[in-house]
Amino acid sequence: MQKVMGMSKSFFSFLSGYLVLAVMVQSQDQSGFISIDCGAPAKSTYIEKTTGIHYISDDKFINSGVSNSITTEFQRVYQQHIWNLRSFPQGTRNCYEINITRGSKYLIRATFLYGNYDGLNELPSFDLHLGPNLWETVKITNESVPIFPEIIHVPLLDYIQICLVDTGSGTPFVSALELRTLISMNGVYNTQSGSLSLYSRFDLGSTSNRTYRYSYDAYDRIWQYFYHKDWKPISASISEDSLTQNYFKPPAIVMSTAATPINESSPMLVDWEPENATDQFYIYMHYTELQVLKKNQTRSFNITLNGEMFFPKVVPKYGVTNTMANVEAISGEKIQFLLQKTEDSNLPPILSAIEIYKVQKISQTETDQGDVDAISTIKYSYGVTRNWQGDPCGPLAYIWEGLNCTYNGQNSPRITTLRNLSSSGLAGQIDPSISKFTMLEKLDLSNNSLNGSVPNFLSQLQNLKILNLESNNFTGTVPTDLIENSKKGSLLLSVGQNPYLCESSSCNKKKNNIIIPIVVPVGGVLILLVAAAAIFSTIKRIKRRGSIETSQQVEKFEEQNDTYLQATKRQYPYPDVLKMTNDFSTILGKGGFGTVYLGYIDETPVAVKMLSPSSVQGYQQFQAEVKLLMRVHHRNLTSLIGYCNEETNKGLIYEYMANGNLQEHLSGQDRKTKLLKWEDRLCIALDTASGLEYLHKGCRPPIIHRDVKSSNILLNENFSAKIADFGLSKTIPTDSGTHVSTAVAGTPGYLDPEYYITNRLTEKSDVFSFGVVLLEIITSLPAISRNHEKTHISEWVSSMVDKGDIKAIVDSRLSGDFDSNSVWRAVEMAMTCVSPNPNNRPTMSEVVNELKECLETEVARTKNNGAHTGDSVELASLNMTSSEFSPLAR
Repeated sequence: MQKVMGMSKSFFSFLSGYLVLAVMVQSQDQSGFISIDCGAPAKSTYIEKTTGIHYISDDKFINSGVSNSITTEFQRVYQQHIWNLRSFPQGTRNCYEINITRGSKYLIRATFLYGNYDGLNELPSFDLHLGPNLWETVKITNESVPIFPEIIHVPLLDYIQICLVDTGSGTPFVSALELRTLISMNGVYNTQSGSLSLYSRFDLGSTSNRTYRYSYDAYDRIWQYFYHKDWKPISASISEDSLTQNYFKPPAIVMSTAATPINESSPMLVDWEPENATDQFYIYMHYTELQVLKKNQTRSFNITLNGEMFFPKVVPKYGVTNTMANVEAISGEKIQFLLQKTEDSNLPPILSAIEIYKVQKISQTETDQGDVDAISTIKYSYGVTRNWQGDPCGPLAYIWEGLNCTYNGQNSPRITTLRNLSSSGLAGQIDPSISKFTMLEKLDLSNNSLNGSVPNFLSQLQNLKILNLESNNFTGTVPTDLIENSKKGSLLLSVGQNPYLCESSSCNKKKNNIIIPIVVPVGGVLILLVAAAAIFSTIKRIKRRGSIETSQQVEKFEEQNDTYLQATKRQYPYPDVLKMTNDFSTILGKGGFGTVYLGYIDETPVAVKMLSPSSVQGYQQFQAEVKLLMRVHHRNLTSLIGYCNEETNKGLIYEYMANGNLQEHLSGQDRKTKLLKWEDRLCIALDTASGLEYLHKGCRPPIIHRDVKSSNILLNENFSAKIADFGLSKTIPTDSGTHVSTAVAGTPGYLDPEYYITNRLTEKSDVFSFGVVLLEIITSLPAISRNHEKTHISEWVSSMVDKGDIKAIVDSRLSGDFDSNSVWRAVEMAMTCVSPNPNNRPTMSEVVNELKECLETEVARTKNNGAHTGDSVELASLNMTSSEFSPLAR
């Protein structure tokens, strides 16, 4: 323990053996024990020789991982239950599921001994989760020393899940898992919130230097010997039968020794310095009198906490276990307990044992039990082979692939979407367990081998909005209730490509395609098909790299239906594209859509983006971008010069942006890029904000870009900025209010968390993305750090704002060449834009006004020196009634 000072007052409780004498005796059985040897041979069991604990194999608790053994030299030293281990070289999260008694109090211990089991001598680090919550980060620092984190926890379900999470710093593994049922008694290891993670547990005054656990301790707590240079040991012969116990039941062998100060006039000091001042602790001090006192001997002492009275006049009783603990958690930079004898005492204080626990916040609740049961049934009924382990909805970073969930404060998360069950090889009938998903909004079972009738219980799912059963082998008729729901517009139903299935009213007409969209946009057959394809698409889960885009089989669009594309005069035949790009000789860049080439039209440079045949989403985005950019024009949006639309050869032709994209200049990885001054950066930010403001306010209906990021902001020869890549853009229909419900699309790091959770796309979703870009402009850091922690830029800036050092936030390459007030205002605006609550975010009009003032402040400082060479500061006056500038109604 480190010597520290200072902390606030707390309350205390006192538990004496006299109070619980009637229930003191408890047999030393293992009825409340679950002892798992991880990696042991399947179905094996044994009794550990030194403890007498009965261990079983972990094979029935997990179905992943690899069994391994530590080297023989380590097996000679350690007990049998840690000779084996299970490692997890595959999968990000691997979980044990252990049945327990809901509401009971458990001591849960995990043991880790590396023992160079893999012969690599590489010490790993990984996360340990209890359900959806982080329990501890396991850092192996010595191959020969085991670590065994413990937590006291009250599960709210009939099982617990203990998960090993790969964080990229070595292969996770585990040696043993042990659960011990504790007495569920008020005052015994209780917290006001959260669970208790073991910080320290010490046996004081022992001279044996031994560690004690079961069968000395009925609860199998591990008591470690502790030495203090200012303390001396005292002991007595106290057997288990002669010790009057309390509910904590520290073992008799621990209570038969104690520590007392060498200098009897000196206090005993128990102190430590938490890693974080906000960490909360509970301390349990166990003591008993070990001497039969003479008539002229007295022992009493006061306990203070950071100089304030914690417990007055403690008088130990011979052979009686007493425990003192704080009822309210204590915290602070330093925590210091003093045990000082009272004025009328002629004997010093004594202390037999100490337990210190840190409060472990269990902030995320497990997924609703009904939803868990249903998704588990689906997993096993259909033999789903995805890495579906742990809690389906939590934590958010490890949500099961193919699911969307909704989160409502302290309530259990609910599954709202079953996506990516499309093309999953499912066979048989639709499992009735799906009816348990009472909050389900989207269900995609397309492109499987499902058969039988379409069950009517699907129509009883009151929240279901999208149901895609295409390309299966269903028979009979579609339930009437589903048809009625689709006709009323409350359900988007798709049952095409089921040869033996038909609508009840048209079975004899050989029609088997039913696609009834919720909203039918105006604008011809092409736009209808694009809208339907977008609604039926399923969404890939968020990954650490790449964009989040719709995932579906590409619809086959007939060329004669491309009415809008054919109507325009800006279509270029493929031979002309080959000529303008010199047979695609110069590559400007590559992306998920395809490759961008340099071209020339009458000696004017252009950028030609050709659709890759392997791009699953490309054609849909190709159409969406053409449709939008043919109608929308603004100086801060990239201009579409033309396109090519010939069978497999499809491409978009843009104005050439000589200085590439913003991300390239901020990263500085290319030596050819320019170091942007603060004034340049403000101009680029203002240009981008103006473009977004036009999409939100100048277009009717409003347009949401959905993929605002620094790589989609292009710079021309004057470093004026223009927003590019409108393939994911969405309009908000005038009859839908301020949002549209749509599948999630965007790029990790820039994606609005509210949109990701709720599927509600609003203008504020673009505002969040712009806020991230503005933080990039200020700091030149990526949206998500590339180190192990994967820190989001907003988190890092927030931590630096608290320190008040603006120079630490701004790109160091600027060398302080900026107006501090201007930067502070930009930082504040950016942080407001990335507020988790969309209602707290500004509009883009407010952002534009604030950035104008930031720019004016900086321009005044420079006094026209190094003025921006572009003209992006001026805002073009737009004739909003002109079809040239305002997009047509969708």
